[in-house]
Amino acid sequence: MDRIELKNAQRSRRKLRVRKKIYGTPERPRMTVFRSNKHIYVQIVDDTAGKTLVAASNLEKELASVKNTVAEAGKIGETAGQRMKQANITKVVFDRNGYLYHGVIKAVADGARKAGIEF
Repeated sequence: MDRIELKNAQRSRRKLRVRKKIYGTPERPRMTVFRSNKHIYVQIVDDTAGKTLVAASNLEKELASVKNTVAEAGKIGETAGQRMKQANITKVVFDRNGYLYHGVIKAVADGARKAGIEF
């Protein structure tokens, strides 16, 4: 097993360990964050209905200038937070998706908190 396969396997194990404790309901949906080398994706998911309620990523035209850095990742979180407010969502369960809670993931969470979302 090479280094990249090992790294992905470790993240998958962390993801399963976190997801067995976290479940999104209509009152308190799950906010999941995925990051690749170029992009950041945030989704607000209701697990009981199996639907995505709100989404934001830097693939969208208005967020295309946001880079995948700690300094700019908060803008994605703020945008997701504003969209949650419009959808009458104030409380969420944060799913770090197997990533460690630092860097870009923490910046997205802090951006959502800045928009007034409670974790």
